[in-house]
Amino acid sequence: MNLILFEPAETAFPLPRSDPRAVHLTDVLRRQPGDTFDAGLVNGPRGKGTLVRVGERELELAFTWGAPPAVLEPLQLLIGLPRPQTARKILQEAAALGVARMEFFGSEKGEGSYAGSSLWSTGEWRRHLLAGAAQAFDTRLPEVATGRGLAEAIGRLPKTGCRLALDNYEATQVLGPEAFGAAGAQSGPEVTLALGSERGWSAAERNLLRAEGFILVHLGVRVLRVETAVVAAVTLARSARGWLG
Repeated sequence: MNLILFEPAETAFPLPRSDPRAVHLTDVLRRQPGDTFDAGLVNGPRGKGTLVRVGERELELAFTWGAPPAVLEPLQLLIGLPRPQTARKILQEAAALGVARMEFFGSEKGEGSYAGSSLWSTGEWRRHLLAGAAQAFDTRLPEVATGRGLAEAIGRLPKTGCRLALDNYEATQVLGPEAFGAAGAQSGPEVTLALGSERGWSAAERNLLRAEGFILVHLGVRVLRVETAVVAAVTLARSARGWLG
């Protein structure tokens, strides 16, 4: 992990030696008392941590913090609920890339049982966000929502900005600068990228997307895994909007 993240309440107490972050500090980074490391408060500032003392069962840490971070750029994803192992990859990579919000919706061609995975019921999903943010040396986590259908998820979107839906079958326009220009006819910096389930969109979902102002776009002739398409599409969106800082 490039940045060791802490919840604000955790910084007031010693870190148990069994905590993966403690193991990383002592066994991977090989920090000794008096050494510093890069730390961050979840959704707060970055700063420096100091390893004050190594006890038998805990580490005593001290922190100094910098300025609060800026808000994430208004980039969000709508994703047909994929199999849990795919969702784990998407959560981590999207957090690393700076996506502000993700909504996983129940799609017509998706497998309904995926919604019952322990990934969602136990809160495991948040651990993957933390891993992605730490990899990116960032503290900011995306907002994540589940449990709605496509129509309801679209209803929660900003009314302005760019709406693009990836589609392998009926899209005639490539996801490039021209697509972002055409979809940006409505004013606003927001970008929404919609991806169907691993089996794609149904005809009714395509009709709904078009009716709600989405332009169907593609990433070329290669058929990509959903997690790969997410990384490619988000990277193109950030480049088109100049969100590379």
